[in-house]
Amino acid sequence: MANYYPLVLDLTDKECVVIGGGEVACRKVTSLLACQAKVTTVSPALNSQLRDYAINKRIIHIEREYRKEDLKDAFLVIGATDDRSVNVKIANDAKGLGLLVNIVDSPDLSNFLVPASLRRGKLIIGISTSGASPALAKKIRKDLEDIYGEEYATFVDLLGNLRPKVFSRYKEEEERRLLWKRLVESDIPKLIKNGKDTEWKKRIEELISEGL
Repeated sequence: MANYYPLVLDLTDKECVVIGGGEVACRKVTSLLACQAKVTTVSPALNSQLRDYAINKRIIHIEREYRKEDLKDAFLVIGATDDRSVNVKIANDAKGLGLLVNIVDSPDLSNFLVPASLRRGKLIIGISTSGASPALAKKIRKDLEDIYGEEYATFVDLLGNLRPKVFSRYKEEEERRLLWKRLVESDIPKLIKNGKDTEWKKRIEELISEGL
């Protein structure tokens, strides 16, 4: 089994091709659209949600069976058909063109895997078992939902907004490192979760001022 390199891709305006028109293809298309990708689907038929996407021009639909030429402008390819022979052809064609390709439920045909992921705003936590047990990855993701609640979306935004202030007040890298440590280990997420806006804002100012 491959030793995978974890990364996070910016798919904004990238051409992504999904071959398939069923529920699995629909989930993949929906996640790509959420990343502002340009999506083309190739399938003789689409489920109702994909048809809505096509009607509303959120995706391009090529209404026929897959052909190699469908990958001509692709950056990323996902094969989501229930025909192994078609999936093998998609994988071979994409790899021959040097493209990123994922064949759903077939790590052996893919050169990248899509991890189970937990999203809280800009926070993305990906969990992968390198294809060995997707069920375990999903279970771990569910466990993490209780640890990292919706308050972390706000917390991550706060940390991002604080960066200019921190860099202007703390000139030394070691000072900044210690401050970030104090912030991320603080009780601010709990205060956000409990709606204590005044308290968490005060806490941030205390932590930024500490040690100056």
